[in-house]
Amino acid sequence: MAQLFEPLSFKRGPAMKNRFMLAPLTNSQSHADGRLSDEEFNWLLMRAQGGFGLTMTCAAHVQAVGQGFPGQLGIFGDEHIEGLSRLAAALRAAGSLSSVQLHHAGMRSPAELIGTTPVCPSVNEEFGARALTTEEVEQLIEDFVRAAERADAAGFDGVELHGAHGYVLCQFLSTETNRREDRFGGSLENRAAPLTDVIRGIRSRCRPDFQLGVRLSPERFGIDLAEMRELAAELMAAGDIDYLDMSLWSVFKEPQDEAFKGRRLIDLFTDIDRHGVRLGVAGKVARPMDANACLDAGVDFVLLGRAAILHHDFPERMTHDAAFEPVTLPVSREHLAAEGLSPVFIDYMSKWPGFVAD
Repeated sequence: MAQLFEPLSFKRGPAMKNRFMLAPLTNSQSHADGRLSDEEFNWLLMRAQGGFGLTMTCAAHVQAVGQGFPGQLGIFGDEHIEGLSRLAAALRAAGSLSSVQLHHAGMRSPAELIGTTPVCPSVNEEFGARALTTEEVEQLIEDFVRAAERADAAGFDGVELHGAHGYVLCQFLSTETNRREDRFGGSLENRAAPLTDVIRGIRSRCRPDFQLGVRLSPERFGIDLAEMRELAAELMAAGDIDYLDMSLWSVFKEPQDEAFKGRRLIDLFTDIDRHGVRLGVAGKVARPMDANACLDAGVDFVLLGRAAILHHDFPERMTHDAAFEPVTLPVSREHLAAEGLSPVFIDYMSKWPGFVAD
């Protein structure tokens, strides 16, 4: 298990002290206006103190109309910088790198939450979403970049762009939700333009050592696996990002795409030339042996989600017992409260089947 505790350098910025990254986790703990709450501050700080090499926030929305869930952390206004600065300083003092995940829910923004019609690359009747104009797409790109500048000003080591799970950047990548005929539709290059334009904007306007990651999901939400392999390779070859975070749902599953059956999904990305860009994976990495198996498969780091909810000090525990057994589900509300989850967060987790013992 020693490889999990080796430092990991990036093309830019400081090295991560180990190979554990906290996955961006929805928790509904922030204030209604997107300002950081004490509850969210404490939840994240506990993970940094528990040994995570990089502590990432939940998805933080870059436009007010891009909010995806109640109590979501915001980064769409300068009023959010004060709380984010407090968090960045605390994470650094705890010995962890820090990152804000930049997000916009697009068509998945509930109309009753945002108070207006949600937006999408193209009209989407299922979600009642209207199509963004070309000028609105350009403003969306600008707002992602401006959000990164706020994270930079707040003292974070970097940001991650949420291009996965059917949210707005992923909606542009999908031919099911993107049927545009302007420069943001058609070819994969055009559909990826919002993402790549944001990347270029961050590189030109944030400090030179600002770390930049991208999260992609290779399946579901109208995403084509072959295209995601192509995009991953292009992003790595371009050299403007520092790490790629592949959300695989289950790290060792077989692909849904019949053309790739017989291989593990993880192996379809470890065999890509990385050009110095680091590769991480997320998806049911629940036990120490799972994390180690991911590194054995060829990735550079792992992202822990549920495992980090259950044990804020998962990495620290492994330093004392490489084969420690995580608590089994369901867990009590008292256990989750001791792990730094507020009542609101615990209520959210109770919606996950079999997670909370009520």
